[in-house]
Amino acid sequence: MAVQGTLLAIESQQVIAMRLMKMAMGGPDVQREAELMVSEKMNSAAEAGRMVVMAALGGQQDLGARKVVRHYRSKVRANKKRLSK
Repeated sequence: MAVQGTLLAIESQQVIAMRLMKMAMGGPDVQREAELMVSEKMNSAAEAGRMVVMAALGGQQDLGARKVVRHYRSKVRANKKRLSK
């Protein structure tokens, strides 16, 4: 779990840097990227909350932490791939 959390932190910082560079360069896609960033965060937080509630209702002591980290890592990797193009 510690390794996965660390990888999530590193990958997240990479995506943040890519987004900041894109926004600093300006252009027609900046507004769309900002909107996408906010909507993705809201949707991912809602999904993670749902996962935690389901894990709690299922009696999981870790509240589904592995599943939540896996969820966020998949989203971050998708953003990294999209922003790398």
